Amino acid sequence: MENAGKVGLFGAAGAIGQSIAHALGAAGRDYRVIGRSRGSLEAAFGRDPHAEIATWNPDEPASIAAAAQGLQTAIYLVGVPYHQFEMHPPLMEKTLAGLSAAGVERLILIGTVYPYGRARSQPVTENHPREPHTFKGQMRLAQENLVLEAHGRHGLSTLVLRLPDFYGPGVERSFLNGVFESAARGTRAQMIGPIDVPHEFVFVPDVGPVVETLTRTPEAYGRWWHLAGAGTITQREVAAKAYALAGREPRLMVVGKPMLRVLGLFNPILREMVEMNYLMSEPLVLDDRALQALIGPIKKTSYDEGIRLAFAAAQDTQKVAA
Repeated sequence: MENAGKVGLFGAAGAIGQSIAHALGAAGRDYRVIGRSRGSLEAAFGRDPHAEIATWNPDEPASIAAAAQGLQTAIYLVGVPYHQFEMHPPLMEKTLAGLSAAGVERLILIGTVYPYGRARSQPVTENHPREPHTFKGQMRLAQENLVLEAHGRHGLSTLVLRLPDFYGPGVERSFLNGVFESAARGTRAQMIGPIDVPHEFVFVPDVGPVVETLTRTPEAYGRWWHLAGAGTITQREVAAKAYALAGREPRLMVVGKPMLRVLGLFNPILREMVEMNYLMSEPLVLDDRALQALIGPIKKTSYDEGIRLAFAAAQDTQKVAA
């Protein structure tokens, strides 16, 4: 491994971005966080002396190039509204143009399992076909292909790191977050079913150190890799553990696919969750032995410990709110 240059996190303000930033800061490395809103970036990263804050307009290649100036590695974490996934490929095209103009050498896309479609074997290795049957999977596949096809062009090396669903302390975009908040409040948790199927989650703070390592591992580029969670767990088990920490019996309201369809008539986000519900009913578990062979053993927080930390964070938030 090498001593890598400066890293820029595009779309940094989310949970994964904060995990990566924390790992970079802990390694004593300077980094740049890039987002639309200076205020949210200041709130998240303003106390880290290693962080430099920059804003961008991802619709403007000139703005992208300015935000990327002087970076060796770009990490792409840009989200789009769940009902507007068609935005992913054009945003990536503009970003690639801006990165090339700025002379960035490496790009890491934080990806998802969506491009695989249904799992044909378990666990899923990197050799699994990418044949998504959903619109969101197709848009993510198109985004990935743009990144992978850019490898070796204009001095750019690229890779995709594929993550399963994630959870962690204060991770609002995790669909498990409501369970921890409800357990802390003593209210009924709303969950998207089925909740008795084994599911894989990665603990967000475990992601950052892996990405930090990949920024200085040149041989990792030109392909995609998997980062798996600490095995599987059912959502019901997560709820049971969280409510037990609160000293309460679980109180759950489970919304299945038929009810999602009904609620989707009124809520565009829930409407979009219908086509992805196969991931709840048909497990897709990642195999990350290839990544571990490349970079060595990966620290993975157990579900018991991860749930304890996520519940404690929800409890602290509850105390502040009270």
